[in-house]
Amino acid sequence: MTTEELISNIRVVPDFPQKGIMFQDITTLLLNPECLKELSDRLYETYKDKGITKVVGLESRGFLLGTDLAIRLGAGFVLVRKKGKLPADVVSETYMKEYGPDTIEIHKGAISEDDVCLIHDDLLATGGTIAAAYRLVKKFNPKDIYINFIIDLVDCPRTVEFSKDAKIDSVLKVMEFPE
Repeated sequence: MTTEELISNIRVVPDFPQKGIMFQDITTLLLNPECLKELSDRLYETYKDKGITKVVGLESRGFLLGTDLAIRLGAGFVLVRKKGKLPADVVSETYMKEYGPDTIEIHKGAISEDDVCLIHDDLLATGGTIAAAYRLVKKFNPKDIYINFIIDLVDCPRTVEFSKDAKIDSVLKVMEFPE
């Protein structure tokens, strides 16, 4: 399956969740079993030799392929959830979104200094949430951190800059407003 075929299975929803946003909906990608398998295979092939011990999935779409990838890599899965959603002691990171502050959390002890982490989410747009997740994972002092997305909206202006040591990759690079 080609990259173009994968991209053609993404549904673009105008003005969601607010006016002016061209929402890249991956649910149509996930409906297609060939697309789902191709995404899973591409993710696995990219990270199979990196020594990943924990896949860190962002709520909630990062859970979808993140758990599959963790299983295939023989790694554990760590949930990043919004404030108040995890039942035990947590480590938190607060950051600014377009409409105000938000907080994400990971359970204390979920990541150790011996871990090699892969942070996974569905979409890289402005970068604010993933930058906060990166800072949050760094608080655990793992050996290494990788970041991956299903979709990178390449022409979306980033609101944050990532450090040079951030290893960022995506399965698909998509223009936010196709010509």
